Amino acid sequence: MSYDVAAVRAQFPALRAGTAHFDGPGGTQVPEVVARAVAGTLTSPIANRGRVTAAERTADDIVTGARQAMADLLGADPRGIVFGRSATQLTFDLARTLAAGWGPGDEVAVSRLDHDANVRPWVRAAGAVGATVRWIGFDPATGELTPDDVAEVLTGRTRLVAVTGASNLIGTRPPLAEIARLVHDAGALLAVDGVHLTAHAPVDVAALGADFFTCSPYKFLGPHCGVLAAAPSVLEMLAPAKLLPSSDDVPERFEFGTLPYELLAGTTAAVDFLAGLSPDPGGTRRERLVAAMTTLEAYEDDLRAHLEAGLTALPGVRLWSRAAHRTPTLLVTFDGHDAADAYRFLADRGVNAPAGSFYAIEASRWLGLGDTGGLRVGLAPYSDRDDVDRLLAGLREFLAT
Repeated sequence: MSYDVAAVRAQFPALRAGTAHFDGPGGTQVPEVVARAVAGTLTSPIANRGRVTAAERTADDIVTGARQAMADLLGADPRGIVFGRSATQLTFDLARTLAAGWGPGDEVAVSRLDHDANVRPWVRAAGAVGATVRWIGFDPATGELTPDDVAEVLTGRTRLVAVTGASNLIGTRPPLAEIARLVHDAGALLAVDGVHLTAHAPVDVAALGADFFTCSPYKFLGPHCGVLAAAPSVLEMLAPAKLLPSSDDVPERFEFGTLPYELLAGTTAAVDFLAGLSPDPGGTRRERLVAAMTTLEAYEDDLRAHLEAGLTALPGVRLWSRAAHRTPTLLVTFDGHDAADAYRFLADRGVNAPAGSFYAIEASRWLGLGDTGGLRVGLAPYSDRDDVDRLLAGLREFLAT
């Protein structure tokens, strides 16, 4: 494995402040090239999309370029890439659109492992049309969500199953391809929340079996916006509410209003930055992205092992991230100490590791942690051993108080 974390860190202006960031699961820091892409777009001649004026062509090229960049990252078709304000907004819009074809007797399955953005939109959409919601549990002792857990809720009336690609709270990565086969055999669709997964591993939407896959560029070094990936043929079958004069083409029929061109330019820059982490500079961008994310995954797993060993050695520390296949995201609680106090203690020492349930409210409650959750420690492409050692030293001092 070849991964030069020092060279990576040098490209993030925010790191010059000296803070050790373990808050990446809530949003990563941004490399300078992404910031330049956003600023450059805002200060360039630009207009609504078109092909007549130079300003129109700039806008159009940015949109088509961002679609291709996200398609390369996700192994998807650029004609099936939809942009929105956030993954949450896109999921609400998709749920309302799909629910127009549901009714009493139909069933929707949601997972207790998920971020609420892949739970509440489906629950509310089902409730609005009288469909039944069925809940997929997971093992709180191991953090595992298995195909058997999904199979328990599937029936001949299941219309859609929503499950995470990776838990943003405890890192669990369910076996999506196996789950997808069960869901499709039942005649249902699979909606995958890929927000946390996309930041830490290579993604191939088709291989995972996801009919709908959402992610957020700001979780993988980009700006704040959301992305939905689906096969164009699936999107063609859906008729979202839209303005009369707006385009009925796919994917434009799902995008409301003028797109934020500067954020799409930043998204392309973030994808290109990730591709640049590939140990092999040759090949297509898709090939470089797969190689880069594979390398990054190995680096983060190795650093996670160092972190876990250090946490395990601390007295009174409980790790809730136990799944065999997981991202480098750890949820921690402390005997006799409040995680929120640890959060504040570390922050005073220049270490950012927030506490809470992070919108994974069902998962936190299922684990027996209520709405409080714990201290979440997440690694990112710029995390290094010095960051980890600072965190461990800070926690050791905190636990001694």
